[in-house]
Amino acid sequence: MTTHATATRQEWLAARLDLLKEEKSLTRQSDELALRRQELPWVALEKDYRFETDEGSVSLTDLFRGRSQLLVYHFMFGPDYAAGCPSCSSIADGFNGVVVHLENHDVAFSAVSRAPLEKLQAFKRQMGWSFPWASSFNSDFNHDFSVWFSEEQQRDGKIDYNFRREGPAPKPAATKDAALDWQLRGSESPIAEIAAMTGTDVPTYTRDRPGLSAFVLQDDTVYHSYSSYARGLDAVWGMYQWLDRAPLGRNEDGIWWRRHDEYGRR
Repeated sequence: MTTHATATRQEWLAARLDLLKEEKSLTRQSDELALRRQELPWVALEKDYRFETDEGSVSLTDLFRGRSQLLVYHFMFGPDYAAGCPSCSSIADGFNGVVVHLENHDVAFSAVSRAPLEKLQAFKRQMGWSFPWASSFNSDFNHDFSVWFSEEQQRDGKIDYNFRREGPAPKPAATKDAALDWQLRGSESPIAEIAAMTGTDVPTYTRDRPGLSAFVLQDDTVYHSYSSYARGLDAVWGMYQWLDRAPLGRNEDGIWWRRHDEYGRR
């Protein structure tokens, strides 16, 4: 017999209507936050960032592909990774089918990672994805948008991620500080398991970070308009939006997700 509260249909409807008031309030607040994102001031970019893509070497302006807006997902795939981050891979499963809709609404999209293009292309084929994916190898792009940090920054506590300063990484790297805000809540140390899934150790894995950045192109000038990190990415991690509506919610105990081609493997 279930230990969860049960009710008649009429009692359920009364409770559901009460919850609906809160959901509507949250929706209105989300709409207001979206407007505030759009009202943020723009910052003109001074650097000429270069990327390697399927079409060859391109500039950041080229990533707009004739559109006025560009969304970039900072995908954790460093040069030393053997495979892309499984968490980023799960997020990518969600946006892979969305790109065509964005492109037909004046918004270009590209994932960007530091791994060489050949690694990205091979992993993209393995996963069956079609979204644009650019390599920022040998570029300052990831560093400048706070999704890659040096060994020195990591060692000396000079990492500013998610708009706050992290302390020096212990040995092994930290498991409970801001570096893990985007990871599984309530887990003592998921980071080592996830690092192993990319073929790296904890320090190497955590020098790259996930994020989302938005840009706008006007009068041949590229402006940075918005960036979000850590749990600010929850809204674009599609599986969680569904789980939050499932009867048992996220119901997490350790690292349960895998790259989509790895479920069922021992």
